[in-house]
Amino acid sequence: MIGKITGRIDYRALDHVLIDVRGVGYLVYCSDRTLAALPGVGEAVALFTDLVVREDLMQLFGFQTLVEKEWHRLLTSVQGVGAKASLAILGALGPDGVSRAIALGDWNAVKAAKGVGPKIAQRVVLDLKDKAPGVMAMTGTLAEAHGEVEAIEVIETPTPNRRPTATLNQSAQSEALSALGNLGYGPGDAAGAVAQAAGEHPDAETPTLIRAALKLLAPKG
Repeated sequence: MIGKITGRIDYRALDHVLIDVRGVGYLVYCSDRTLAALPGVGEAVALFTDLVVREDLMQLFGFQTLVEKEWHRLLTSVQGVGAKASLAILGALGPDGVSRAIALGDWNAVKAAKGVGPKIAQRVVLDLKDKAPGVMAMTGTLAEAHGEVEAIEVIETPTPNRRPTATLNQSAQSEALSALGNLGYGPGDAAGAVAQAAGEHPDAETPTLIRAALKLLAPKG
């Protein structure tokens, strides 16, 4: 398995780049978003990769982050979603956008990707609902999955009795998610509720987040 490539870009195409690694050239296919972020020809680059091997084909797919790579692996596990469709979804939404769409059940956002129809978009949201929290946790920001709170770089000097707000919020979300899991809620439902609660209460501590998430999970009517 080729998990990462570091080298220099020899040339760029519409859907892939050729990366020279000590005299060996690797064709690496990427999403539009990733390609747009890569440096120019002749410059150094490092990409996480996923190797797909078939009877008549071997292809490398490249990603800027491990989170993007893991989303690709999850997306391609959905029936009807091949590598091309996965890259289209990641190119249109980015890893954070995919997290947000899955957490909110927003299949229309997934459908916005080129070549992805409504049936496939709905299947992506339904099939990955319970699998997505593990990848979301890699970012440490479940609030971003709800889209209500954007990541903001905070420069703050912590005191012995106080953690920075961003760290506190992330920790509270993780603890709340764990608590809901212990109460028997499914990973997908728990992640969506915690994400929404964190968006509505960005400075909340763990008990407040748990109470707010439980209200969201309570049967309506």
